[in-house]
Amino acid sequence: MRGIPAVGAAGLSATAAWESVLEGAVEVAHRSVEPPRAGRLESLPAGLHRDVRAVLEARGITGVYAHQAETWEAAARGESVVVTTGTASGKSLAFSLPVLDAVARERTARALFLYPTKALAQDQARWLAGLGLRGLRPAIYDGDTPVEQRAHVRRTANAILTNPDMLHVGVLPHHDRWGDVLHNLRVVVVDEAHVYRGVFGSHVANVLRRLRRLAHAYGAEPQFLLASATIANPGELASRLTGLDVRVVDTDTSPRAEREVVLWNPELVDEELGIRASPLGDASRLLAGLVAAGLRVICFTKSRKAAELVHRFAADRLDAATARRLAPYRAGYTPEQRREIERRLVEGELLGVTATNALELGIDIGTLDCAICVGFPGTVASLRQQWGRAGRRAGGLAVLVASEDALDQFFVDDPPALLGRTTEAALIDHSAPRILDGHVLAAAYEGPLTAADADVLGPEALARAAVLPELEATPAGFVWRGRDTPAARISLRSGDTEAFVIVEEETGSVLGTAERERAFSTVHDGAVYLHLGDQYGVTRLDLGTRTALVRPVAVDWYTQARKETETTIVTPLSTRQVAGVELHHGRIEVWEQVVAFQRKAVADGSVIDTTPLDLPPTSFETEGVWFSPDGGLLEGIGTMPTLVSALHAAEHALISLLPLFAMCDRWDIGGLSTNVHEQTGRPTVFVYEGHAGGVGITERGFACFAEWVADTAVLLARCPCKAGCPSCVQSPKCGNLNELLDKAAARTLLERMTAA
Repeated sequence: MRGIPAVGAAGLSATAAWESVLEGAVEVAHRSVEPPRAGRLESLPAGLHRDVRAVLEARGITGVYAHQAETWEAAARGESVVVTTGTASGKSLAFSLPVLDAVARERTARALFLYPTKALAQDQARWLAGLGLRGLRPAIYDGDTPVEQRAHVRRTANAILTNPDMLHVGVLPHHDRWGDVLHNLRVVVVDEAHVYRGVFGSHVANVLRRLRRLAHAYGAEPQFLLASATIANPGELASRLTGLDVRVVDTDTSPRAEREVVLWNPELVDEELGIRASPLGDASRLLAGLVAAGLRVICFTKSRKAAELVHRFAADRLDAATARRLAPYRAGYTPEQRREIERRLVEGELLGVTATNALELGIDIGTLDCAICVGFPGTVASLRQQWGRAGRRAGGLAVLVASEDALDQFFVDDPPALLGRTTEAALIDHSAPRILDGHVLAAAYEGPLTAADADVLGPEALARAAVLPELEATPAGFVWRGRDTPAARISLRSGDTEAFVIVEEETGSVLGTAERERAFSTVHDGAVYLHLGDQYGVTRLDLGTRTALVRPVAVDWYTQARKETETTIVTPLSTRQVAGVELHHGRIEVWEQVVAFQRKAVADGSVIDTTPLDLPPTSFETEGVWFSPDGGLLEGIGTMPTLVSALHAAEHALISLLPLFAMCDRWDIGGLSTNVHEQTGRPTVFVYEGHAGGVGITERGFACFAEWVADTAVLLARCPCKAGCPSCVQSPKCGNLNELLDKAAARTLLERMTAA
């Protein structure tokens, strides 16, 4: 990358300022402009309560956009609604209008707002309090709420802002304390609904059903108002989350400023090995150059450590006075520190912020000129959310600094594949037994389960209640026999009730959990574990207590486990002919055993040493797709070891691009390729979901298999490396340590499948 000049802001427009920074940069792989859109306002709804109308007009809100009007009308008819429009389009006002109107009309009415992060709840609470609406009493109820204030919130607040975790363990199991709230509950708002996908979303769907069940028991039938970023299936997601019929509102007539989009690809420093310059280094130089030009910038990174590094590198490139106007924003800060950074952002004191995705969501952080994303964040929906932080009120610059990951390189080589791509589908399955069982126990603790509960919890819940040994059938229904609170056993972020707890051995603080089927490959003795970007060395994995003890380390190597994997086809669910193969989707059992680990140098990936491990095998049942290529597809590549190397490389590449079609991470997906599978008797490739039970990720892959294969073939054709690299066929989580990979043969196979 060429040196970025420091440009004075005086006399330069924002566009001219960033042009001076980007001009001549060889790393710019693509530039385009998204045109502006003029807004179209309608009058405030005629039926809006006069007090609400007065406070809105006092704040300069004299009209609504189409999606706000449609949400109001549907809510007035008693319908549940999901509003899905672009960033900065006013979704918060859309779901707030029915709440404000209900509170203004009915003194006892209560509303519950659910947010995935505490920062979002804080932001909405400030907005509600600032309205000054007579009778509106907003309050936050989460883990930061002082114990001595909680009873007061329950008694007096009529707009209660919380998160799914607090609802799950702090409200529903103690519903007797919340009787007045539940009896008068009129509206439940679920903001940022697209976040509730995969295992987390499947848990939240059960929490919302438990909420509906208890509200009904207290005589209320609240309507649900959801807001989501633009995704492929907002109605399906909202219905699966709530168990209700939900109207989709997606007409967006809000204004949108012009935005310039730049795809930035760090310089290729070794073409044969596919090694590029550091995306963190390039991002820090971009950040410093844009800030020096007087622009306000937010830079998103995937980890806490990356956010700190980009901040430090950028600050080192600026004079002391300008460097003081930069700040990192990430998890790990105290609430007071985070609020102070938010205040400095809103008031314009800060020029540059490096952040993890805590600021991706809809917090109002003022007017920013530029948004930089370091690495594709995993979904198009997330990328648009992050880019949408800049240029919300005037023109903006949106930059994706590509990493060496296969998805990133696929997009910079084919910008229309990114910029013209429809958003992914958010997938959940609340009825998967590994997820459902804990919520069935929690529901029985909250009140006896009867046949009538099938209408809300689902028939699967009653079927599971009949076989769970901790429940007892009584004339009143299934009741909890234990002495503890079953909800406390369930982590909403995990699908495994036998998860390992990761503990910092000196402080005793819990860093997180690892599902049983992942713990042996990520927190084994001697592993380097990354928590929000920070390094920890695993000193002991205790199988008896399911605890991994770790301590902070600073090393220039990482660890990768070697494991042996087998798959057994349990139940084929669907079969079709596509891409020259017979493609199957169904339930499979995955058997894995971690047998060793390697230490590898961060600098070049070279192997330092290999250490054997003695760990028991694990198994789990999940969903997957599989196919067995034969005949002309394997001509010239059908002998060993070329055959298994081609299948292995194709499997890796397919896994890397499945997130294009389903909202997931490559770490949510596993695979197996073999020259002869014992059940099919033929060469076979499996791609399966890495969580027990599955949530529909591979079902989505089954539905769009032809496009998935075609895009993967294009990825291999475009990658400039000779024999395979992290941008095409090498995987950071390969159980065979990326041995036996033939990029050319995999490309041949996938191109033949595409042609077929």
